[in-house]
Amino acid sequence: MRLVTESELRQLIHEEESLQAVEQAFRALAEGRVEQPSPMSFDFPETSGEVHVKGAAIAGSPIFAVKIASGFYRNPERNLPVSSGLVLVLDQSTGFPLAIFQDNAYLTEMRTAAAGALATQHLTHDTIDKMAVLGSGAQARYQLRAITRVRDVKNVVAWSPTRERRELYCREMEEELGVPCAPASTAADAVADASLVLSVTTARSPIIDASGISKSATLLAVGSDGPDKQELDASILASAGKVVVDRLSQCVRLGEVHHAVEAGLIREQDVYAELGDIVIGNKPGREADELIVCDLTGVGAQDAAIAELAWSALESSQR
Repeated sequence: MRLVTESELRQLIHEEESLQAVEQAFRALAEGRVEQPSPMSFDFPETSGEVHVKGAAIAGSPIFAVKIASGFYRNPERNLPVSSGLVLVLDQSTGFPLAIFQDNAYLTEMRTAAAGALATQHLTHDTIDKMAVLGSGAQARYQLRAITRVRDVKNVVAWSPTRERRELYCREMEEELGVPCAPASTAADAVADASLVLSVTTARSPIIDASGISKSATLLAVGSDGPDKQELDASILASAGKVVVDRLSQCVRLGEVHHAVEAGLIREQDVYAELGDIVIGNKPGREADELIVCDLTGVGAQDAAIAELAWSALESSQR
C-alpha cells in the first residue's frame, strides 16, 4: 500500500483538473451509478474540532474511496493548520487497500470548490457583476478561483467577522486573480445587490437574512455541512424560486434545507432538484430572473471522483 503525501498530490493534480471529475460524480449520482453511505461526523467542542467521514464507490471506477477530513479551529493558536485528513483508496474489484493519500484536506478543498463552480455554471447568468463572498478561509479562496474559471466575475465584495482577515483575503485574491475585491464591514453590505452569493463559514446561526438578497441572485451555501451549522435564514429557502441540493437525503439531515424543513417553512418535496439532475439535463437550471438557493453539503461521490483522478495520475506517473 502506497503512502502519498500532500506535496506529491499537489504535483500530480491541480485545481483546474477537478471540475470534470466532480461533474462526472454528480452525473453518476443522477444516473444511479453510485454506492454512497451516509456521512459520519465527530464533534470535539472542547477544542472547536470536527471530523467528517465520507466515501463512495462509482460504478466503472477502478477504485473506491473513504475520506477523513478534520477542521480544528483552535489549531492556529498552536501554529498548526486548521485542516488535516487523509483519503483511503481501495481496489473496487478486490476490496484491498491500494494507497493512503495523506492530503491534509487538499483533495477535499478541490472537490468542494469544483462543486461550487459546477453549480455556478448551471445556476447563474454568464456574467456576474457583483459576487459576495462570506468567509475568508482556505475554501473561500478555492471557491473564488474555481468560480472565476467558469464565469466572468466583474467585482467581488467579501466579509468575514475579523476585519484583518477579510482585508487580507481581498488583497490576496485581487492580486492573484485580477478581479477587484473589496472588504465589507457587514454581511448585509456584502450581499446587497449581488448576483452570486457564496457563503463558506462555520456559522451556527444565520449570517444572511432575506432583506438584502436580490430576487434574481444565486446563493451557494457551502459552509453548513453539519446539523448544527446554518448560514442562511430559513425564510430565504421558502421564498426561493428553486432550491437545489447536492443530495436530498443528506441535506434534509444537515445543511440549510434541514433547518428550513425543521422550521416547517418548506417540505422535502419542495426541493426543486439535485444538482446531478440538472447536470444530466433532466431538469433545467437557471431559466429566468429567479432566486436560486443551492445547498452544498459535500457528498462522498465527490471524494471518490477526486481520488480516482489522483490515483490515475499516480499510476500514469509511475509507468
